Amino acid sequence: MFYTIADDLIFYQLVSFKKKYTNFELKLREYFFEKTQGIYPEFVVVIRQFIFFFVKKQHYFSSKVYLDSMRRELGNRKIIIIRIEKTLINILFSFFPDLNIENIKIEFDNQSSKREISIYFLFFKERGIAIGRNGDYIRAVNEMFENYVVFENQNAPLIVRCKFKE
Repeated sequence: MFYTIADDLIFYQLVSFKKKYTNFELKLREYFFEKTQGIYPEFVVVIRQFIFFFVKKQHYFSSKVYLDSMRRELGNRKIIIIRIEKTLINILFSFFPDLNIENIKIEFDNQSSKREISIYFLFFKERGIAIGRNGDYIRAVNEMFENYVVFENQNAPLIVRCKFKE
């Protein structure tokens, strides 16, 4: 991956999360704590059928052990456990943890006149996994960036696109 200095300023800027919890999210936070036997998520977000649990790096692997049983118990919901990160580039990799990302670039979208983050995958199948059925997952990720992620620099691109490396 080759980045320019301007790309580095965007990719390595600090990010934080803002959220006022709903009652349902507070219940999910307590559920996660009980299920994982003492790990509190740093942040919980529900976007349509997706439930995102953000945990500290040191708790990531120990909490993933309970992922299958949480998915069975919560039924139709898609449960995702994500490492909470402080830089944009690291949080992008956290949203797609088990996929082979070939490159990440900042590009200009002529239709929306905005800069976008393009994530390139080596395999078409992995791009499909990243996008999700009917594009649901990538829409949820974009909604997360739009509504819950606070950027240190306000000029950060908020649109994330998944592309296939040809």
